Amino acid sequence: MLNIKKIFRSKKDINLTSGSLIKPLFYLSLPVIITNLLRTAYSLTDTFWVGRLSKEALAAITFSYPIVFLFIALGMGVAVAGSVLVAQHEGAGDRKDVEYAASQTIAFSLAVAIVLGVGGFFLVKPVLHLLGASPDVVPLATSYLQVVTLGLFALFGFSVFIALMRGFGETLTPMLVMLFSVALNILIDPFLIFGWFWFPQMGIQGAAIATVFCRGLGLLAGLWILFTGRKGLQIHLSYMKPDFRLFKKIFGIGIPASIEGTGRAVSVNALLSVVGGFATSVVAGYGIGIRVFSTVFLPALAVSRSVETMTGQNIGAQRFDRAERANYVAALGMFFAMTLLGVGVFFLSPFIVSIFTTNEQVISVGSEFLKYISLTFGFVGSARVFSGGFRGAGKTMVAAAIAVLILGAIRYPSALVLSRRLGRTGIWWAFVISNVAGLFIAYSWFRQGTWKRKIIDEQAEKGEVAEELSTLEETITE
Repeated sequence: MLNIKKIFRSKKDINLTSGSLIKPLFYLSLPVIITNLLRTAYSLTDTFWVGRLSKEALAAITFSYPIVFLFIALGMGVAVAGSVLVAQHEGAGDRKDVEYAASQTIAFSLAVAIVLGVGGFFLVKPVLHLLGASPDVVPLATSYLQVVTLGLFALFGFSVFIALMRGFGETLTPMLVMLFSVALNILIDPFLIFGWFWFPQMGIQGAAIATVFCRGLGLLAGLWILFTGRKGLQIHLSYMKPDFRLFKKIFGIGIPASIEGTGRAVSVNALLSVVGGFATSVVAGYGIGIRVFSTVFLPALAVSRSVETMTGQNIGAQRFDRAERANYVAALGMFFAMTLLGVGVFFLSPFIVSIFTTNEQVISVGSEFLKYISLTFGFVGSARVFSGGFRGAGKTMVAAAIAVLILGAIRYPSALVLSRRLGRTGIWWAFVISNVAGLFIAYSWFRQGTWKRKIIDEQAEKGEVAEELSTLEETITE
């Protein structure tokens, strides 16, 4: 009989700063993998049910997904910064600083989310036109996106809760909260889309309402856990008074992280402008392929986030070599695991795409796209692990530079040029080229070790300053 307690461990059972590297990475990553799978279940559920409406509705979801990602990415740098600060303070054993950083992050991030959501509400239609959405798709995508942007505080706030708990080293609790939220979304989605029983038929807009409502309940549960401190990490209203000194630090770490996330979102949107020049079946097939790619890629993303936490806590504990080794172990493991997973997707791609649509043209395009990119999954997974290490070290600008280089300087130009020569397969080749190049860039940058040397120098400088101040105080006292 399967023993759940042996598979899932809470923070009190995991030691990130001593002992084995593989076990804590596994126990930290497994709930994150499931949490990310559950998070993706939101979009997959929408895609499944909306795909039953029409081809145009499915294309509208395809255009909507990266735009939502863009709005969230603009503000997610705050969550990354909070997670890194919590991890480093926890590694150093500074519990008051942990709670203060978490409290400030919650207050600041919700304010940012509200501003982005209101601004996004009015930008939705112009952005859709800019991306080249067809006239029959724009109204559907607009109705979906305007609901999501007004509820962005719920989506974003829930993600911040998960990020802070992860930085603290507790990944099991967010997984359970996400499970409740997703299960509810799966239950009510078709009722609101198709108008089952006494519910009104709201079509694609019903999917958006279900998502915002369920994420909002998840946020409320997360805030209750944080305010009560039931899982070790606690926030306080008294700590939420704006601290511009800390805000400056959050911005310093968070802005590059936002650039990284925004760069990825802009890349997906820019590619949509290329894909949008083809038939609606190509747009829909590409949209399903991207969602499948995002889903199978979640284990690597989870390990990347876990490496971010492990790197941060070990740097806080001044165990720099252990932080470095964790990155290499995780990157190697992800390369082999994701390559194996890619082989499976290669052979099963027609079946996988057919789960989301019965249109033969869409199935053909989606499975073709997956066959091209599936054998490069290992390269993508390892590259993202190294980016997680950079973020955990607080070097979010490096992670951002790598993302912008891969997506902006390699993938998009390649897709633009190759699609004119090879048609839609040129876009698929752009993914292959950028995925392989990405690992070599990330590995080469990490191997230089400049991130570690800079942190050691920074901490040594802080120690010297503290020693000088202590000597000065003793002199004054005497």
